[in-house]
Amino acid sequence: MTSAIPDNVIFFDGVCNLCSGFVQFVIKNDKLGKYQFGTLQSTEAETIFKTIGHEYTQPKTVILLENGKLYQKSEAALRIAKGLGFPWPLFYGFIIVPGVIRDWVYDFVARNRYLWFGKKDSCMIPTPELRARFL
Repeated sequence: MTSAIPDNVIFFDGVCNLCSGFVQFVIKNDKLGKYQFGTLQSTEAETIFKTIGHEYTQPKTVILLENGKLYQKSEAALRIAKGLGFPWPLFYGFIIVPGVIRDWVYDFVARNRYLWFGKKDSCMIPTPELRARFL
């Protein structure tokens, strides 16, 4: 990877209340400041995905860019949990559940996230203290 492409980046739907809440959860539990964040709607996401050869279509899933590889849906969520402080890495044990089952549950929640949690008119704006962790 080139130095222009960051690592350990969580890309999320910036207008989704559930997704923004997930980012706040990660920030609170990422004691080492391992993760950076970017919205799927951003030009930075589009540029990074194109640079690494990933077709960019504003996916409707959380995406983790880790060690030059993209992870989506339940695998991304479990890998993120693995990188957080205790007890959250214990959830990585669910990786043994077949991906088709994990992703079915993930997709069910994703399809209903706006209905259940609502959405914003625009992407979240990080506080000045957190701005450095956002692309």
